[in-house]
Amino acid sequence: QVQLVESGGGLVQVGGSLRLSCAASGRTFSRYGMGWFRQAPGKERDFVAAITSSGGSTLYHDSVKGRFTISRENAQNTIYLTMNMLKPEDTAVYYCAAEDRGVLGRSSFTYDYWGQGTQVTVSS
Repeated sequence: QVQLVESGGGLVQVGGSLRLSCAASGRTFSRYGMGWFRQAPGKERDFVAAITSSGGSTLYHDSVKGRFTISRENAQNTIYLTMNMLKPEDTAVYYCAAEDRGVLGRSSFTYDYWGQGTQVTVSS
């Protein structure tokens, strides 16, 4: 099993930047594919980005391509989501998730473990 804890959320103005972190427990972090999802009030949880266990491949939702970057440091048991050029529609609770099937997945059903989330609010 793996436990995930997100941090780095906060209030930022339109056009600003934030970097979210997700720290994982356990000695086998490097075998897990990881993803970021977000959920706005009254909406479903949506895929944002994913990265393979090695970090060699990434996947993004079209709405964040060119603005967000997912990365990982396996030695630190941590993944990151660097968010630039933030927009009001990026406001949501952001969750990190882990899977051990080796799938670079967009679906929340792909992922077995979830963090508690961190709030990102973009003000106009």
